[in-house]
Amino acid sequence: MFDSFRFTPTFFNPNQQTRMTLETLISMTPITLAEATGGNPLMSFLPMILLVVGFWFLIIAPQRKKQKEHDKMISELKSGDEIITASGIYGTITSVKTDRIVVKIADNTRIEITKNSVGNKVTDTKDKEAKPA
Repeated sequence: MFDSFRFTPTFFNPNQQTRMTLETLISMTPITLAEATGGNPLMSFLPMILLVVGFWFLIIAPQRKKQKEHDKMISELKSGDEIITASGIYGTITSVKTDRIVVKIADNTRIEITKNSVGNKVTDTKDKEAKPA
């Protein structure tokens, strides 16, 4: 098979012509994915399927869980809760409406914000500091 292909590892002689046949070139080409899997087209899509599944478990699933926790926290808000908005404003809820809440941010200063703009509920840190761990 390699009779027509001559290779001398020690030096290259420019007068000697190296001839490659079509048979030699074909035998040197790498095996394609379809040939390695027996020609099954589903197996050629396997890397892409694994990529999508990995993307789902690493990015989409944790984000959906975080969104559900945020929605639950918003649905449990009531008057008197201390919150921080997504823009960083601290305040106390004075009333809860269907699509927005009224927040007291200073004496005689109230603002209405949408429920989705609530960043987080402020937990009471005084209780945690008073109790030893």
